[in-house]
Amino acid sequence: MAAEFLTAIQEFAPVAALHSSRWSYATVNTAHIVGLALLLGAIVPLDLRLMGWRRAVPIAALVRVLLPVAIFGLALAITAGLVLFSVRASEYAALPLFWVKMALVACGLANAVLLHRAAAWEAQQTHDGAGPPMRLRAAGALSILLWLSVIACGRLLAFVD
Repeated sequence: MAAEFLTAIQEFAPVAALHSSRWSYATVNTAHIVGLALLLGAIVPLDLRLMGWRRAVPIAALVRVLLPVAIFGLALAITAGLVLFSVRASEYAALPLFWVKMALVACGLANAVLLHRAAAWEAQQTHDGAGPPMRLRAAGALSILLWLSVIACGRLLAFVD
């Protein structure tokens, strides 16, 4: 049943047209990479701040500026990623590496939600020079590691036969 569904996705006319068009596929692939760049470019400064870097910059100010960029990047990456998946749905679904990437994305999203809630720590801290709690530092480091791992898995998928 799942195999039939995945095959139907691949044979859907717009997907088949995308598969046969060099420029359309390249455009979607570029959109996926731009989405990832926006996501990672917004998340890394936030995570570094949570890890104690640039304590003079309030987390709330960074969140206000960078969170919309991260959300847009994530939406673009997911949308383009689904389109890229549709071209080789049966092949990707059969690859353990694909499922590792999806699990890492899920972990990255869960960590981001928890980090966003924990960022309220900044508003409650006493400015006694103490850095963020160890759990926030660890969560920030984990976030960077997770999203870099997502990118590494995605690049490796491009070379799996």
